[in-house]
Amino acid sequence: MNIENSYIEWLGHASFRINKNIYIDPYQIKSIDPAKIILITHSHFDHCSTQDIAKIVTSETVILAPPDCLSKLRQFENVKLKMVEPNSIFNINDIKIKTVPAYNINKQFHPKANDWVGYIIEANGDKIYHAGDTDIIPEMSNIQANIALLPIGGKYTMDFKEAAHAAQKMKVKHAIPMHYGSIIGTKENAQEFKTLANSLGVRATILES
Repeated sequence: MNIENSYIEWLGHASFRINKNIYIDPYQIKSIDPAKIILITHSHFDHCSTQDIAKIVTSETVILAPPDCLSKLRQFENVKLKMVEPNSIFNINDIKIKTVPAYNINKQFHPKANDWVGYIIEANGDKIYHAGDTDIIPEMSNIQANIALLPIGGKYTMDFKEAAHAAQKMKVKHAIPMHYGSIIGTKENAQEFKTLANSLGVRATILES
């Protein structure tokens, strides 16, 4: 689906394809179009899935991932692998990519000390923020993006209410729910997120996988 100037496709769970060839956290994906860039937020099986990466990786693919993903990703010998930590900037194929912190505040599934990340992709005049697995965190006050991809499933991340308020806090124009419909979270949660976000002045869109 075209949102602002970018093509954004939700592949289910926390997986997205941006502008046809940038993949984020591919998991149980059906698409086999080659990836120029693969962004991995953290090492959990539903975010760093080598089975899915293998479907789209080529010798030209650049993979960005936190250091604790390295043991999984070593099997891809011919790819360009870059280790990331929060608050870094990369320029790849004329795409600017920033890493931002992603962590839990009141749960222990995603500790801040792990240095796991979300990403801001700058392309075609858009800034697309994929939050990763996170709660509402203070660093969101400094995030500048016009499109936000936000987890809504609860338990491991923000729930739909928290995600809607996060979108309002960041003053994004568009918010897209993720991290539901597979391991946790329901389509009803996505609709509740959309309703609340819209009431808070954020244009929310539910994408079909």
